[in-house]
Amino acid sequence: MLPLGLCYPLYKKKELKKERLRRLTIQFKEGILVLSSFLSAGYSLENSLAGSVEELGILYGEKAMITEEFRLLAAGVRMNRPAELLLADFGERSGIADADNFAQVFAAAKRSGGELVDIISHTAGIIRDKIQVQEEIHTMTASRMLEQKIMNSIPFGIVLYIDVTSPGFFRMMYGSLAGRAIMTVCLGMYVAAVLLAGHILDIEV
Repeated sequence: MLPLGLCYPLYKKKELKKERLRRLTIQFKEGILVLSSFLSAGYSLENSLAGSVEELGILYGEKAMITEEFRLLAAGVRMNRPAELLLADFGERSGIADADNFAQVFAAAKRSGGELVDIISHTAGIIRDKIQVQEEIHTMTASRMLEQKIMNSIPFGIVLYIDVTSPGFFRMMYGSLAGRAIMTVCLGMYVAAVLLAGHILDIEV
């Protein structure tokens, strides 16, 4: 089990990163919807971003990731930096594909001189629908993920139960070279099954 113990922090880091990205994606959806509502009301981009920072601060708190990111966007626009570049930088740093797509649409709308507000509102609606589908899938698979974690622990529980109730039962499996080789193969199959189960439940939209 020592190699698995050494690899677990890397696995946990990846899992925590994925969960953080999911939460930031949800917050980004709310952020662009708020921004779209300010733009639709006739506010300038600079004032819309400033208003969005206040709204997001109320929704998620002043120290929330999305609030800090929109604060950086507002500060960049005040310093006359192109908004599309700021959005693209946010998409690259955060790893949110929707943020990168939104930046590209925003840049194309500015270059073409089209109805920027309508284009942003339409894009925000598409991103909102996509993220809502992702959240529905996450909600539906949450119980299956819990079942998977329970099933992952059952083999260890069985081995521990037999070892406690019948001391020496596994002596041949863990006390001989052949037994250790067989159990190592079994452990490898178990790890492969756990990874496969996680891959099946990892549904992309």
